[in-house]
Amino acid sequence: MRIAYSTGEPAGIGPDIAVLLAQQTWPCELVVLGDKQVLQDRAQQLGLAVSLVAYDAQREPQQWPQGTLVVAQHDTAVAVTAGQLHPANSGYVVELLEHAGRGCLAQEFAAVMTGPVHKGIINDAGISFSGHTEFFAELSNTEQVVMMLATPGLRVALVTTHLPLIRVAETIQRPLVERVLRIVHDDLQRKFGCAEPEILVCGLNPHAGEQGHLGREEIEHITPALNALQQEGIKVSGPWPADTVFQPHYIENADAVVAMYHDQGLPVLKYRGFGNAVNITLGLPFIRTSVDHGTALDKAGSGDISIGSAQYALQTAIDMALQQQQN
Repeated sequence: MRIAYSTGEPAGIGPDIAVLLAQQTWPCELVVLGDKQVLQDRAQQLGLAVSLVAYDAQREPQQWPQGTLVVAQHDTAVAVTAGQLHPANSGYVVELLEHAGRGCLAQEFAAVMTGPVHKGIINDAGISFSGHTEFFAELSNTEQVVMMLATPGLRVALVTTHLPLIRVAETIQRPLVERVLRIVHDDLQRKFGCAEPEILVCGLNPHAGEQGHLGREEIEHITPALNALQQEGIKVSGPWPADTVFQPHYIENADAVVAMYHDQGLPVLKYRGFGNAVNITLGLPFIRTSVDHGTALDKAGSGDISIGSAQYALQTAIDMALQQQQN
């Protein structure tokens, strides 16, 4: 199988990750989308030898020896200096994502793993870009996607993502909660091999609303959504108080926890597994994973980075692709 790796912001550590991943063998053909000159320069800065092979979509996928980078060439607009952003290269970053997404839709790639991008510099260049998740949703005409982060022993999906806290309560409506839970349930089955997923659902308010004394979102929106899904045989439970549900007693038998908003669920996951976690977009017609960190401009080319998250993201993409092939 082929897995695409979009190297992201060229001045960040995305190219470093490609070079470092190439220092081990993987049970797939890892196709690096990027500029070979940037990759060569970064390998030289890291003091690592790599052999660059031009990607050929007509060639049968194969495992390459350690130290090999299969590169689908995309030219940066201007020369890249590690750690220094340049808005002229923003179009190049988006071009990589389009290649990855369209390649997945055409089944050229079994999955895409994305390196970190710098949303600010892309928007500064006049390109409207709110994130990978939204980009791939639009590219694939997908109405609803779900952000999930995972680390060994814990998966956390979100009903709302990058919203100001003041807007979260008004956004938590029964139809949205139902759609998100269905997507989580279906992808746990199709892409993770969970035959009958067990999903724990957080309430929105402290103590899950305390029977309406601390808010009525649980009564009016979350519980009705859970009831509807339970009647269909989907194993969802809650709403659980978020300060209780993450205890080992609850999560050890669960396949995922669904949190109502970004900072309700992700601090717990990142405390448990930062540097060894993966960001997964559920609901897309293809598999997309990502590292759990940003561009780390100050560390680009330094050799002072950990690729634990990248390794986990790539292995997760491989595992999900294999599971989907079996369905």
